[in-house]
Amino acid sequence: MNGCEADHKEPLGTVETRTLSTVTSPAIATEKLITAVSNLKTEPPSFSSGIIRLQVPIDQTIGAIDWLHAQDDALPRSFFSCRRSDAGRQDLLQDLSSENVNGSSDRNPVSVAGIGSAVFFRDLRPFSHDHWRCIRRFLSSTSPLIRAYGGLRFDPRGKIAVEWEQFGSFYFTVPQVEFAEFGENSVLAATVAWDEEISWTLENAIEALQETMLQVSSGIMRLRRESLGVSVVSKNHVPSEGAYYPAVASALEIIKAKNSPLSKVVLARSTRIITDTNIDPIAWLARLQREGQDAYQFCLQPLGAPAFIGNTPERLFHRKHLGVCSEALAATRPRGDSAVSDMEIERDLLTSPKDDLEFSIVRENIREKLKAICDRVIVRPPKTVRKLARVQHLYSQLAGQLRREDDEFDILTALHPTPAVCGCPVDEARILIKQIESFDRGMYAGPVGYFGGGESEFSVGIRSALVEKGLGALIYAGTGIVSGSDSSSEWNELDLKISQFTKSLEPALQPIN
Repeated sequence: MNGCEADHKEPLGTVETRTLSTVTSPAIATEKLITAVSNLKTEPPSFSSGIIRLQVPIDQTIGAIDWLHAQDDALPRSFFSCRRSDAGRQDLLQDLSSENVNGSSDRNPVSVAGIGSAVFFRDLRPFSHDHWRCIRRFLSSTSPLIRAYGGLRFDPRGKIAVEWEQFGSFYFTVPQVEFAEFGENSVLAATVAWDEEISWTLENAIEALQETMLQVSSGIMRLRRESLGVSVVSKNHVPSEGAYYPAVASALEIIKAKNSPLSKVVLARSTRIITDTNIDPIAWLARLQREGQDAYQFCLQPLGAPAFIGNTPERLFHRKHLGVCSEALAATRPRGDSAVSDMEIERDLLTSPKDDLEFSIVRENIREKLKAICDRVIVRPPKTVRKLARVQHLYSQLAGQLRREDDEFDILTALHPTPAVCGCPVDEARILIKQIESFDRGMYAGPVGYFGGGESEFSVGIRSALVEKGLGALIYAGTGIVSGSDSSSEWNELDLKISQFTKSLEPALQPIN
């Protein structure tokens, strides 16, 4: 059921969550849900539209990505994992949201995996307020784990390339069957959604869910997090190195021109890799997750589409009640080979005028955008270094208190795209990107995350790849061009950014005895 076809002004008859008793294994949870779905068919609610989530807590911790890997890859798939090291950085958001909510203790899953679609939302037209309202009618603060996972294209008005066709201008899904991983336990859930107005009855929805439930596998094995043992046969960059250097030179000429409003533009590269065997996107994502404790991991795969996966360090926003948090992340250096060299690289990053300019553009732009939708905005710290497994960036967190909490559309349109993935001013940068780049970014650098009734969270879809069965993968990366940028250094930065993907594929070297 495509929820975009319904009347967004008409509220659903019911939005509810039913929690069944705790069990000890996924197999028992699956059987319990199959019975509960059958009972729902026997005793149906008397509403012409609605969404019902049936959930069974499981008294053991199981990785959501391990569960997803065990499922049929012919079904639509989704996965979203929050950054596991955010505890120390969420104080700004927690401070703001706690001012508006008394006694709120919502439990947030660490990772969520889903198969099938109880309801999806997709259109070729750019994501609009009406589209958002179509999604919003399926959400409720009383059912906080009913969430629509998905993403938007970087450029909603650009021509959609064939590899991105199944994603539309945007794609969101509420999975039929969902596995949520918490810190100390897990939850298996089944969701049914219906709307007779668009000829999708409760009976239709239950029968579709039952068909999916019969395909659920409880034979879950922990994925190996080592390299996949896949060899890259060929690699092709668009643009090529020979075409990239003149593109950077052209961008710098415009930036430096007298009276030019453009201060930064982000130029991206698409790298097509062909491998000796098919790449398993979920196994690849699990490998990336091993070094991505300070990053979001995601997978979006509509029916019959390639899998869009990512291991992105960058948050677009996290909204909880009236608190909203974003962050500025810009400028890149590699990690050092030792603690001493790592500190030297950090000092160079902190004192570089070119990198400070690039970072300041991003931070101040986000600050101004938050001011437009918030009563007050906090920036803390003004500038520091954020260290990831392979790279380090300049970083700052920003948080604000929203004037109203029920409209993520305002937040999305205010913050996307950030100067970190587009440039500044955004409109001028977008025009130049369209003139220079000869490939479709698709959802690369677009918002990827979830809408929920109680809270919503979106990452920026960088450090990402589109995995096509039998065709290898397209790996995306970009760099910010500002006054002082050097073409050769920027090209090397692109190689550095995709290295986490390419190196995680390669067969591990065997030790010599």
